[in-house]
Amino acid sequence: MRVIGIDPGLRRTGWGVVDISGNRISHVANGLCESDAGPLAPRLLQLFEQLQAVFAAHTPTHAAVELTFVNKDAAGTLKLGQARAIALLVPALAGLEVAEYAPNAVKKVVVGVGHAQKAQVEHMVRLQLPNIDIVNADAADALAIALCHAHHARFGGRLDAALSKAGGRGAA
Repeated sequence: MRVIGIDPGLRRTGWGVVDISGNRISHVANGLCESDAGPLAPRLLQLFEQLQAVFAAHTPTHAAVELTFVNKDAAGTLKLGQARAIALLVPALAGLEVAEYAPNAVKKVVVGVGHAQKAQVEHMVRLQLPNIDIVNADAADALAIALCHAHHARFGGRLDAALSKAGGRGAA
């Protein structure tokens, strides 16, 4: 399984790709999609084209995107939501289901605490994926989202198997 985690942002959208094989998780790549200052539509197009190139280069089989919450600046929240739409659209165009995780859920899985600071998240990502170069904090957050999904996907598969096995016994 190859998972891409996406941390949406209008100026910088972080992305991180990991491979999962059994209990082993390995780093594939991480980076940023960046937009120039200016009108919104061309900025969204820049993010769209760059994220599509990432998908073409790394062919993920699973995608996870961070949920965003309304903050004090309504206009900023709306623009972030539009960038988030690009982060949802590109995987959907690739035929992938998109898992969505709240920031606190990602931090809890990766760091162990739901209100961890960015530096703590990056530190724990580096511990789980040693000897990698992380482009910046946005890419570290994206890798954390990918790691969160990897852990949920592995657990979910075990849970489904256990439920199936338990259901099979109950029917006998």
